[in-house]
Amino acid sequence: MNYKISVKEFLELSEKGEIDYDDFSAKATDEADKLQKKYNFFRFINKKKPKSGPNLHGLPVSVKDCICVKDMTSSAGSKILEDYKPPFDATSIKRIKEKGAFIIGKTNQDEFGFGTFSTNCAYGAPKNPLDTQRSCGGSSGGAAGYTAATEFPHIAIGESTGGSISCPAAFCGVVGLTPTYGLVSRYGLIDYANSLDKIGTMGKSVYDAAMMLSIISGHDEKDSTSINTPKKNYHEVKEISKPRIGVPKEYFLNLDKKIEKATWNAIKKLESEGAKIVDISLPTTKHSVSAYYIIATAEASTNLAKYCGLRYGVAEELRGSFNEYFSAVRSRYFGEEAKRRIMLGTFARMSGYRKAYYLKAMSVRTMIINDFKKALKKVDIIAAPTMPILPPRFTEIEKLTPLQCYQMDLLTLPANLAGMPMISVPCGEMTGLHIIGDHLQEEKIISVADRYEQVK
Repeated sequence: MNYKISVKEFLELSEKGEIDYDDFSAKATDEADKLQKKYNFFRFINKKKPKSGPNLHGLPVSVKDCICVKDMTSSAGSKILEDYKPPFDATSIKRIKEKGAFIIGKTNQDEFGFGTFSTNCAYGAPKNPLDTQRSCGGSSGGAAGYTAATEFPHIAIGESTGGSISCPAAFCGVVGLTPTYGLVSRYGLIDYANSLDKIGTMGKSVYDAAMMLSIISGHDEKDSTSINTPKKNYHEVKEISKPRIGVPKEYFLNLDKKIEKATWNAIKKLESEGAKIVDISLPTTKHSVSAYYIIATAEASTNLAKYCGLRYGVAEELRGSFNEYFSAVRSRYFGEEAKRRIMLGTFARMSGYRKAYYLKAMSVRTMIINDFKKALKKVDIIAAPTMPILPPRFTEIEKLTPLQCYQMDLLTLPANLAGMPMISVPCGEMTGLHIIGDHLQEEKIISVADRYEQVK
């Protein structure tokens, strides 16, 4: 049987009993192995055969390496967790397993999510299937790359802190859905920055990403930041009639010309379908990079302090004093970017600097949220380019300074700082249209994204 079918078709055929699971699983795993050799998408591939379960019927689902899956290597792209196999499932994984999904493997990422191009992965950078000389984006690069490359029905579970779902989705030409902060439980997520991390979905279509969000979302008593809101079927949302779409002028500065053209073509296409385009301003956008990297690194340095080779992380023979021992372990097993962010975050939290940097950054974060709230009183959603550039070649990334890499996140950071939902849909070659909504307004962004997908 030819399995080059959509997720929706796969589920319909499964309901009718028309999928041969032995044949399907063998071919899916074989394809994953072949893609791994060519593109390096995976940290771990599951060789077990899927079984037809309820609802999802053995649908292959890949999981980003920072999300815990019981008895599967979950190292968050870092050598310091190289051999870690969790004895439990993250809440999001437990929910998809209960619905009959098959975890096909763990996908490569930047170490602990520290990066925009997945080049900071301790296990090698995944290659973009649209152009192997280019990056998949980060930090969920393996997830987006595999979603784009596989011919089998599949959905990826990713994670975003500052744009780590939207960025790779745009670069690889797939759909990336990042929900409102707290809509999906973070229990079982290996943290980067607690107040920013969000588990989301990727698929070849808006339906795929929305359907999986319907399954993994919902309140969880194990996560104190989990929102207690009713469950919804996000893949069954009603179309918004004549949506008002805000276009922020600050998001169209210093863009690659191809991206600017592709984004405006997408917006005009929606306008031709009845949408009303409204010019808006988000003036605090220019401060988002500074605020994000102070807040995120401060939280990251705290989270990563536990990896000292005693209770957590790689352990070595005990030698010297405590400081000498854990310094040796952390120096050897953390990557260069992880060390940089630990030092930046520790500095921002130090006595005498906390007020000067961290508290100011938190104030800017509030200003960014207020900017969005003010704009979203006038419009239903906000539309903008997902990334300011096309995916760079690996040779180009090598020449970038850390600061230049950080600045690449300018368009995805504000919505992530605000904890707002966003979806990136392909609108050109290796670029995406970013649709942003107000808190818990996933239906609106999914409706507009679905409409664009149908008419583009």
